[in-house]
Amino acid sequence: MNILLLGSGGREHAFAWKLKQSKLCTNLYISPGNAGTSQLGENTDISVNDFGSIKKVCLRKKIDLVFVGPEEPLVKGIYDYFKNDKQLKKTILIGPSREAAQLEGSKSFAKAFMQRHNIPTAAYQSFDVNSYIEGVEYIKNHSLPIVLKADGLAAGKGVLICLNHIEAIGEFELMIQNAKFGDAGKKVVVEEFLSGLEVSVFVLTDGENYLLFPEAKDYKRVGDSDTGLNTGGMGAISPVPFAGEAFMQKVITRIIEPTIAGLQKENLVYKGFIFFGLIKVDDEPSVIEYNCRMGDPESEVVLLRLRNDLVKLFVAASEEKLNEEKIIIDPRYAATIMAVSGGYPGEYEKGKIIDFGYLENPDSKKHIEADGGVVVFHAGTKKVGGEIVSNGGRVLAVSALGDTLAEAVELSKEILGQIYFDDMHYRTDIGYEFIR
Repeated sequence: MNILLLGSGGREHAFAWKLKQSKLCTNLYISPGNAGTSQLGENTDISVNDFGSIKKVCLRKKIDLVFVGPEEPLVKGIYDYFKNDKQLKKTILIGPSREAAQLEGSKSFAKAFMQRHNIPTAAYQSFDVNSYIEGVEYIKNHSLPIVLKADGLAAGKGVLICLNHIEAIGEFELMIQNAKFGDAGKKVVVEEFLSGLEVSVFVLTDGENYLLFPEAKDYKRVGDSDTGLNTGGMGAISPVPFAGEAFMQKVITRIIEPTIAGLQKENLVYKGFIFFGLIKVDDEPSVIEYNCRMGDPESEVVLLRLRNDLVKLFVAASEEKLNEEKIIIDPRYAATIMAVSGGYPGEYEKGKIIDFGYLENPDSKKHIEADGGVVVFHAGTKKVGGEIVSNGGRVLAVSALGDTLAEAVELSKEILGQIYFDDMHYRTDIGYEFIR
């Protein structure tokens, strides 16, 4: 099969790495890709939201399957674009329809969906410019802390936790009256704050059946001991020690199965990944958010543990035959640590030459990648001349497997110690609360 992968981050390099292993993969194309994905297939410099140009690539390269990495093209309806086009409708596209992608594209849609199907989540109310005064009164009388969420996609920046009512009302005004998050904040979800342990759970569904992938936990804060600003993710681990069998059974019966049943009941077409952002409160799971795609940097640990042929699973999902497949998971621990540009998540410079040290030696590369032991996934990189340079805030995701979590983390740090670019930063304590 000829496969087109849309996206350019660490998640997409991880998927490219996994798709390339499949016996069903003939040719792999990545749009737009990065310096890492170019080692696995052919990059094409096309925006993930340029559906017309994506169509041209599909026809020119005779693409059989398209996998969409990021959320924006899914929310904008790329699935519907393919299914409504005579020349593309037989091409397999892994991802939800535009309507189903509202689970991520609209916080108020997702909350109402959960309410309709009795899926545990924090209490909430939604407000817009027409109900602004009611929103202010609601916030004044709300318990603290208060969570404010921009309804639409806000590049991971649309969630605010306010510790007092004055701050909350001020932020609410900035979002609705002053377009702090643009169109994404025209509607605001005001939500109860839940305190507990967070975990990311993933399923691949064909709309009726599903396969449960390995769970993961990511680390958002830029500094060790969870200090500093929030980021897109500084690292991740899998499995998650506190997500034991009893807890995961609650997740399945109270959250996953009602979600799949709800999609069917509401005729929402969904053939792709559902990301459940969960919080464990007093041993009970509750949904913080849905995403309509895989996470980043969670993909960089989840795919390291997946032993299935991913292309085969995607074909089964497209044919609504996932019930005929069984998930195969490596029992070892996986950890990924992000090397980021100095200044991230604030201002940072691009174009820093990356020195991969002894990893450039073919024998060393072969040694560390044996049995998937360590893989260096590129997140924000590009090729300039003969050099690989930084091209984003998050630059590399060094991922490793180990018999213990401590072993996986140490292996990742060992490899990071061989890599250098000017002003490089990474956390040294990923998985810290589970390592003694």
